[in-house]
Amino acid sequence: MAALSNFHLPLSPDLHDMLKNEAARSGQPATTIAREALRSWLEQRQKQRLHDEIAAWAADHAGTDLDLDKELERAGIEALEKRS
Repeated sequence: MAALSNFHLPLSPDLHDMLKNEAARSGQPATTIAREALRSWLEQRQKQRLHDEIAAWAADHAGTDLDLDKELERAGIEALEKRS
């Protein structure tokens, strides 16, 4: 296991109680639960940020030469029409 870094994170009393209760119910250390929750939240934020950046790029370049290739778009439409 790689070396771990410590990070002091003050919690509100209600959040601390929720964490302690979940640790007791799950039989896992509170630090493990907090670490997994933080990792999950940060990974979700990273995915959302990437999605937002791609969507912004697509909106900025809609209708330009960087937009969908017209031949590819036509082929896709034809393929969909054949399935109907």
